Amino acid sequence: MEAKQLSKQEFIQLVHNFEENPNQWNFLGKRPALIDIYASWCGPCQRLAPILDELAEEYAGKIDIYKVDVDSDRAVPRAYKIKSVPTLIFAPIDNDMQMMPGTMTKTQLSSAIEKILLNS
Repeated sequence: MEAKQLSKQEFIQLVHNFEENPNQWNFLGKRPALIDIYASWCGPCQRLAPILDELAEEYAGKIDIYKVDVDSDRAVPRAYKIKSVPTLIFAPIDNDMQMMPGTMTKTQLSSAIEKILLNS
């Protein structure tokens, strides 16, 4: 299983409709989500991609892992004022989202998923 690539329209349907609610986070997912805002030319993003795919497999059915390419869809990063890639958005079901710029190791990401998204 791989992290799912999202278009702006899919992001609006599955994560947050920032066009209707630009000033309020209203998560639309059925499961917690981790969203990778990335660029295909970004070295750290390229190193993070296989880790996210592994985590998508390990956490299948517990969380959703999505990706948004800043070069194909600028509206999503603009809506969240994202200045650098990669930036990870952690979207728990019942809390506000958290953004973390930069990359993490698989161990760090697993720990963040457990703490932020699964409240373990």
